[in-house]
Amino acid sequence: MFFFMSDRIISSFTAFCGAFPHLKAGQSGDPKAAALAKYFKEGGVISVKANGSDWPTLVYPPRQRLETQIGSLASLKERFEKEKTVWEKKLIEEKLYHFRNNVYKFSEPVYWKHLFKILTNFEYKHDAGEVSLPAHLIADKRWKPMIKMFVDNIEYRKQLVETVQQGIVYKDDKRVGRYANDLRDFRIDVSAKKITELTKKVQALDEQINSLNQIMGWAKAKE
Repeated sequence: MFFFMSDRIISSFTAFCGAFPHLKAGQSGDPKAAALAKYFKEGGVISVKANGSDWPTLVYPPRQRLETQIGSLASLKERFEKEKTVWEKKLIEEKLYHFRNNVYKFSEPVYWKHLFKILTNFEYKHDAGEVSLPAHLIADKRWKPMIKMFVDNIEYRKQLVETVQQGIVYKDDKRVGRYANDLRDFRIDVSAKKITELTKKVQALDEQINSLNQIMGWAKAKE
């Protein structure tokens, strides 16, 4: 980077307004003035040459540099938008977690076996109630092995009932499937926060790109 001696190097909007008071840039609604203020806020530096009563001629940054900066910011914005889409899909999946499982459970033979036992076996029904068996989650691969064992293996069932009724871990909440809701709520919270974070990043990049496009127009004016 090099400038001629007659060029004026400016690194703040306050300095620009002081150097060219006749433009009244700090009070105008000119998009170029707002873009320049944003550019300085992001650490930008410009070099200009006085041009009578009009806006000065922009010497630096040149058009090519602005194009490179805009391209880099656009690529970063695209990356954040893709990440945001992934998190939005995760959020929808978690919000539909119980609805999805309540539909898919009917395709699981173990669920029908569980219902049959509930209707025909008082002891089984009592045990299922003691642990609040989350049979509706049978389609979830994280819960299916435990539910299947409970339905098919009486020794496992009795051991689980004893653990839930007497274990310290279940002292305040005797639902064996309580962690399903806790995990779902946690994932919803994480997804929502990531979406908010990425939305802010995309908006900030949009503002930077718009500002650079305004300055690009200023740079083209001398061509």
